[in-house]
Amino acid sequence: MKMKQLAAIFMVILLGVLLKSGESIRFELESGHTKCIAEDIKSNSMTVGHYSIVNPNEGQPLPESHRITLKVTSAYGNSYHSSENVQSGQFAFQAVEAGDYMACFFAIDHQPTLKIPIEFDWRSGVAAKDWSNVAKKGSVDAMEYELKKLADTITSIHEEMFYLRDREREMQELNKATNSRMAWLSFVSLLVCLFVAGMQLWHLKSFFEKKKLI
Repeated sequence: MKMKQLAAIFMVILLGVLLKSGESIRFELESGHTKCIAEDIKSNSMTVGHYSIVNPNEGQPLPESHRITLKVTSAYGNSYHSSENVQSGQFAFQAVEAGDYMACFFAIDHQPTLKIPIEFDWRSGVAAKDWSNVAKKGSVDAMEYELKKLADTITSIHEEMFYLRDREREMQELNKATNSRMAWLSFVSLLVCLFVAGMQLWHLKSFFEKKKLI
């Protein structure tokens, strides 16, 4: 049992090394089992992949029993691609999270047991630029939509910055006008206070003169 586990781990490591070199790999997937391949992808890197079942009988259609399911997930468990019961497919996406991305192939159980040969090409970063033509139209449209949405967001932020700058200018003008009015109000208040104080002194002086106190 341990020897089988070591062999499986060695196979995964070998597949990872082959993938790093940017070459297409071929492996066999036993029905009722799952095989996962890891790819270390940097954040904001483009990655594309193409997978297909190799026809054991060239010139003849693939048997219906030869179908696979593939799920591509990030190191945090977020799904980036999923296809079920297919004979071939492709995916393309821009990695948002950095880390090991897992491509897990699964073949439904079948009696007698089948060994399905699969050819898989997974490229990331610079190597993916030459293979962008394998991206699905839907993925390209989604990326174009995201870019347009990002451009609209940038335009909105730019307009918001101009709006805030205009508002700041208006607030500065309002503050200047308020300060000017406060200065005039303070000056008028001072005059009123002096006038009231003078009237009070005049009234007290008149009162004391009538009482002949002064």
